[in-house]
Amino acid sequence: MAKELTSRSENYSQWYQDLVIKADLAENSAVRGCMVIKPYGYAIWEKMQAQLDKMFKDTGHVNAYFPLFIPKSFFSKEADHVEGFAKECAVVTHYRLKVDEENGGVVVDPDAKLEEELIVRPTSETIIWNTYKNWIQSYRDLPILINQWANVVRWEMRTRLFLRTAEFLWQEGHTAHATKQEAIEETEKIINVYAEFAEKYMAVPVVKGLKSANERFAGALETYSIEALMQDGKALQSGTSHFLGQNFAKAFDVTFANKEGKEEYVWATSWGVSTRLMGALIMAHSDDNGLVLPPKLAPYQVVIVPIYRQLEQLATISEKVDEIIDKLKAKGISVKYDNSDNRKPGWKFAEYELKGVPVRLALGPRDLENGTIEVARRDTLEKTSAQLDGIEEYVEKLLEDIQANIFKKAYDYREEHITKVDSWEEFKDVLQNKGGFISAHWDGTPETEDQIKAETKATIRCMPLEFEPEEGKCVYSGKPSGRRVLFALAY
Repeated sequence: MAKELTSRSENYSQWYQDLVIKADLAENSAVRGCMVIKPYGYAIWEKMQAQLDKMFKDTGHVNAYFPLFIPKSFFSKEADHVEGFAKECAVVTHYRLKVDEENGGVVVDPDAKLEEELIVRPTSETIIWNTYKNWIQSYRDLPILINQWANVVRWEMRTRLFLRTAEFLWQEGHTAHATKQEAIEETEKIINVYAEFAEKYMAVPVVKGLKSANERFAGALETYSIEALMQDGKALQSGTSHFLGQNFAKAFDVTFANKEGKEEYVWATSWGVSTRLMGALIMAHSDDNGLVLPPKLAPYQVVIVPIYRQLEQLATISEKVDEIIDKLKAKGISVKYDNSDNRKPGWKFAEYELKGVPVRLALGPRDLENGTIEVARRDTLEKTSAQLDGIEEYVEKLLEDIQANIFKKAYDYREEHITKVDSWEEFKDVLQNKGGFISAHWDGTPETEDQIKAETKATIRCMPLEFEPEEGKCVYSGKPSGRRVLFALAY
């Protein structure tokens, strides 16, 4: 089954598309640009969602839900915001259909035109800040720390499953604060949460940094991001946290009385990650045999496959497997026992390898006699024989090792693909022949950034938060620069 995949070296884009479909993660839907997330893919998303939700709540946030539809006039109130999203908005203009008496079927009822068009949520700053106006009167009402799990629509003409679809799932945090410092601290706190999640759970190393003005979220004063590197040398923005200043508070007239009784505008943040993280997970770790999932996010961490000829053998094996399952579950390890009789063990091995199950156990009559069990780890494809006695401790340690090994492999690749360059020729050479992050000086102007993008398609992924000040000359213009930034081709 895994052999049906296009190899990464042959066509990375096709390999990704093949893998998403053949591993039963998602498929294209009848609605152009939209996807169906299948149960196995959704199970991974649920694991991500559960962990992130816990991390948000551990930092004082609560969940709420706001409308899918936003009055068009709301988008006119914050100029940068409307400019940033205008071309991506889906618009509802009518509220009723009627039977087409002449041709059959249904048509839009021209008499059911909305007085004001509604925008299908591309992001929720406007509807939320209109709501916060009713919630905030005094400093005692602050801070508001709210997160929403939702779907959004951003009209896309060229789509790719998980990475770019017209509709996608995400979480969006929207917080309100009494002071600028509190809002900045919130913005930085969340980018650290995202980075911890990416590295500790997804096993994806990321660079935390600030976006350039060109790449900043529409309506934000600062955008923080985490940037990951995929195996084809392209970067993937994997999460953003925005310091919105008082832009939305002023647009929607959200003020509060401070401790001295003086009216002030509220300070704001917003932040989000989406099902795009699924794309990062797939592209950072998987190989030509299929998915490679970090144990902390795998729908099931262990699969057990019985090897038998007669039903009597299966009964004996299943009795032992039940004991193993109980021991694994007692350690919090998720496990699937595939004793279905419609597929042979070899097919099952290939299937679970394709789906990236971290550990596969195989147990047959001879294993029972010897008190052993075959153990295969997905990350290295190594197989070994382990003692049945104490198998739960063995598997527990193996899962920890797999999680660490997957991260190390991705980290080593990332480190090998951060290249310092000091000339424009070198910049273009590395971009074309090596890929990855290019660490280079930039003069800080949007004009230079635009010219670099126009000539190479490379963009500034971020200005890393951790950096050493260094005097130099812009790689493109030759003008003075006080630090390096990271460029890359990106998804």
